[in-house]
Amino acid sequence: LHDALPICNTIVVGHPLAFHGNPRQMLRGFLLVSLLMVLYGVAGRVSPTAGAVAAMILAAIWPALMRASLQFRLAQTSWRGLRFQFTGSLKSAYMVFLKPILVSVGVGLLSLIMAVMLPRALSGVFFALVMVMGMACLGPYMLWRLKQYQHRHYALGQLQTTFKASFGEVLSLFLKTGLLTVVALIGMALLGTMLAGAAGISLLPRLADTGAMLPSGNVMVAAMALAYLLITQVILGPYFSSRLQNLIWTQTGNRLVRFKSHLGWGQMARLALQNWLLILLTLGLYWPFAAIALARARLQAIVIHARQDPDLLLAQATQATPDATGDLAADLIGIDVGL
Repeated sequence: LHDALPICNTIVVGHPLAFHGNPRQMLRGFLLVSLLMVLYGVAGRVSPTAGAVAAMILAAIWPALMRASLQFRLAQTSWRGLRFQFTGSLKSAYMVFLKPILVSVGVGLLSLIMAVMLPRALSGVFFALVMVMGMACLGPYMLWRLKQYQHRHYALGQLQTTFKASFGEVLSLFLKTGLLTVVALIGMALLGTMLAGAAGISLLPRLADTGAMLPSGNVMVAAMALAYLLITQVILGPYFSSRLQNLIWTQTGNRLVRFKSHLGWGQMARLALQNWLLILLTLGLYWPFAAIALARARLQAIVIHARQDPDLLLAQATQATPDATGDLAADLIGIDVGL
């Protein structure tokens, strides 16, 4: 894949992808999602109960919106005249979110029962430890299930992808990123303390009469904030996103076609630093170009390996499966929420 601007400028084996989405159809989906978010915000301001009910309603329909968005994007994208498909079921979309919730509730109840059986001195510590570990695993587990749902159901004709990445691999990436975060923050704190000590500056000095922060303290706090931004956006963010893309796409494919992603941490860090500098210098006007540059880097890092000639694969796919857009038109209203 190269020259990878969104959809129509993405070249696969010498042929560009095409996007057939109707702007009016997409607008209906955008307005629907916007209306739901506005109603949720208004309900939260009316009363906590109304906000909770609105949140439950939004959570109840969100898996269906996610599936509709994936169906829409795939059905409206084609390669050499053949439309892609998303084959995930509505039931599976709900189980993506429901199963982690049920597992969390079950673990919580089991840990509570076991905590009651332990001596009082240990029960509170045990319950808190289980809850912390459970919450730490919930995010990776839900992300893994979401990616599994997405990457198992991409199809072109009879060619449907599988997904082989395990939960352990995703959890390991989260743990490595967390460890890197702790090391980076400790290093930043130590460096800030050393610099402040060498300059004779307290990080939070205040004038007794006004309560205002001294200029030297302002400079140090601003420097620490900038360092935090650099660590999160230039080091941690690129590390996690590059490793996650490589894991997800390298484990996606089937017996005839496989993907391989080789997105580099250093490459993403340089791009993030460049993008943020240009965004700051242009007061935000560079943001669309930064998004395009990021999309290009991500897509250029993906390589497709096919065991058969692409023409033969396309011919088999065309003969096996008719165009699916007519079947999808009945239950799609153009919902595209960027998934």
